[in-house]
Amino acid sequence: MTARLSLYRKAEQELYKLDRSVKAQFYDFCHIFRTNPDQPGLKKQKLKGDSRIWSARVNQSYRALLTPTGVDADGTENWLVIAVRHRRDVYEELQVAVNRVTGEIEFVDLAIVGDSALRRAGITLTRAEPDEATSPTAAPTPVQHVAEPEAVPALLSAYDASQLRDLGVADQLIELALAVTESTELDQLLKGAPLLSKDILYGLAAGMDIAEVRKEITKPVELGQQPDLDDFAAAATRTTVTAVDDDVQTVIDEGDFRAWKVFLHRTQERIVHRHYNGPARVSGGPGTGKTIVALHRVKHLAQQLPPGHNKPILLTTFTKNLTTDLRLRLASLVEPELLARVEIAHIDQLAARVLGENTAPGRGKQRVHDHVAMNEMRQLLAELDDRRWEPEFLLEEWEQVILGQSIPTRSAYFQARRAGRGRALTRPERNHIWKLIEQFTARLDKLGLETWGQASEHAARFEIERAAKIKSRRAYKEEVSGKDLLHRDDGSGMRYLDYRFQHIVVDEAQDLRPAHWKMLRAMADTDLANDMFIAGDTHQRIYDHQVTLGALGINIRGRSSRLTLSYRTTKEILVQAMRVVDDRKTTYDDLDDGTDSLAGYRSVLHGPAPTFIPYRTWDDELVGLAATLTTWRDELSTNENGAPSDPSGRIAVCVADRDMVSQAMYYLVTEAGITCAELTKDGPKGDGEVHVGTMHRFKGLEYQRLAIVGASDGIIPQTSRIERYRNEDPPRYEREQRKARSLLFVATTRARDALSISWHGKPSPYLPVQAMAKASSPEPGTSHRIQKRDRELAS
Repeated sequence: MTARLSLYRKAEQELYKLDRSVKAQFYDFCHIFRTNPDQPGLKKQKLKGDSRIWSARVNQSYRALLTPTGVDADGTENWLVIAVRHRRDVYEELQVAVNRVTGEIEFVDLAIVGDSALRRAGITLTRAEPDEATSPTAAPTPVQHVAEPEAVPALLSAYDASQLRDLGVADQLIELALAVTESTELDQLLKGAPLLSKDILYGLAAGMDIAEVRKEITKPVELGQQPDLDDFAAAATRTTVTAVDDDVQTVIDEGDFRAWKVFLHRTQERIVHRHYNGPARVSGGPGTGKTIVALHRVKHLAQQLPPGHNKPILLTTFTKNLTTDLRLRLASLVEPELLARVEIAHIDQLAARVLGENTAPGRGKQRVHDHVAMNEMRQLLAELDDRRWEPEFLLEEWEQVILGQSIPTRSAYFQARRAGRGRALTRPERNHIWKLIEQFTARLDKLGLETWGQASEHAARFEIERAAKIKSRRAYKEEVSGKDLLHRDDGSGMRYLDYRFQHIVVDEAQDLRPAHWKMLRAMADTDLANDMFIAGDTHQRIYDHQVTLGALGINIRGRSSRLTLSYRTTKEILVQAMRVVDDRKTTYDDLDDGTDSLAGYRSVLHGPAPTFIPYRTWDDELVGLAATLTTWRDELSTNENGAPSDPSGRIAVCVADRDMVSQAMYYLVTEAGITCAELTKDGPKGDGEVHVGTMHRFKGLEYQRLAIVGASDGIIPQTSRIERYRNEDPPRYEREQRKARSLLFVATTRARDALSISWHGKPSPYLPVQAMAKASSPEPGTSHRIQKRDRELAS
């Protein structure tokens, strides 16, 4: 091998979209280039506009654009592939440079910039390879003189070139950016722009001021020193690339699934690699990369560990299906030997393991979910003819306050903190509630049952006891320094010699119970750095588990970061989703004693606007749903190059409850010929092309196209269930409203490219008023026509 090749991220993305035959020829090109980069058949030549960019022949139609990045001591040349494209899209004016802020290599592609923006900036593009069909002696095409439109103020007129340059915008884009007059032109300009330039310019266009952009976008990715703008070898070491080796074919064939799952933005990279002197937290809206950051944090921690055979890192989350997804994603990110050092388990699985270690054989209880406990509570109150308290309130008081704070006695309950629980309770009321809870737990005990909340609380107690013994033994070891402590330990005490984990990483943190946190806190040493890393967003809390981490011994103050850029949801979808949660009307906590917001949350992606479609009846809505899914399936059955593509698993239907899941699946299968797979706690059940599930099941998932159906008032929220709290318990009513808003917010942000929301009768009060105003009620029998009309408008 005389040359080493690497792939720039944009080149890798371009390869994903190419026809399989072109990819195969690119692999052959790589082999030839690595063997002899000067092989005559490659026709390697410099572009005239930038002497650092070379063009080389992949096949008759496609070219690889490369830049040299230095020569190793053994003479091996290093080259970076910055683009792979059709020769008609290769222009002399393409440029590559080192960014003055990040020190990374940046490729600026002016080939996709809109003509009007180029014309105003005085830039004319010249093809590197003129069309062979054009004779050099042919008469020139007459110039069409088009009247210039009336002058329009520039979109970024409040800024000048020096400010953009200082923030880190690529030099080649500055004059173009300052000439842009509307958002669609800006979108076109930034479609292929370097990430930092894209983030800065979108931030300014969205209303952020210079100071905000510098703090949130530029500062986190600054190199910390002035880079040498001519040293491409040094810049290449700071640039995220994919090495072109024997495994590159597998990587590229995996397509954008791989990039989507594990790509790390530079802003996120700083959070991943930071050293924390205690628990740290990262927050952010859907699609900002919290899970990706958590996965890369696991990788970073694993790389710092000395060799061994134990599992000192825990990666955990709330549900089983999310744990399965984390395991798959981490496996695609780290080597098998590092993966073997990580324990991946959902939080209840972890609690069950602790209980198993501390319970004698045959003495364990059957664990049941909350709906079983609710039925037992209702039956108890009926037998006692006690109508003073609702069973829902009692169960939540038990879960949130008594179990959440591990309250052992009635007198301790009298003093318990009940923040966020709604109406205050007098001492006699607490006394009455305590007696009811005692009878309830005795009832469960007699039946041999325990809830998962109970299991978590018991597991937390065992772990706290274990941590206390570890500290006691360490103190004793220091006291008898130089003596053999291990010789004194009997077999039963050996497991208390150290904590279970050195590092704990938690994803979807907002859904964990207080007892979960107490258990986790006891599983890692509070005296060690980087002990806990927490990723979550309280705007997506869909279970009623309120926590204050500081009160549970987890101090994150001063070690919190917030992500603001969404890389999954388009700007059009995000605008409508933000109106669902509406920070101005509803308050969200920050997992501590403060509040959280989505201020500055924005997307760098664009797509069609979501469609909002009203129907008269549920039957009508199902007909319309089938029409939408059929169209989506047909559109996704071919890729951009016209080759067949499997749409399975890329389309989903989201509904409010299990009955609607059954009804929707039955109609789609029997009446529309669309195969379905139901989303369960263990993932999709079956091989159906369209996934169907309740909103709860969509947590942590994403689909290219998503239909939310049955978004009607009375269904979202369930008015029949919560309306009684409006006057009886206003704080509880607000809490239920917030939870329902979060559920719809989670659902809307699962869509990557297209979102359709429909309802029958009156729409949910959480749906955006502006969007609903544009949707008119359909005439009887016009469901198909309305769907067709809306799809045409969206396209």
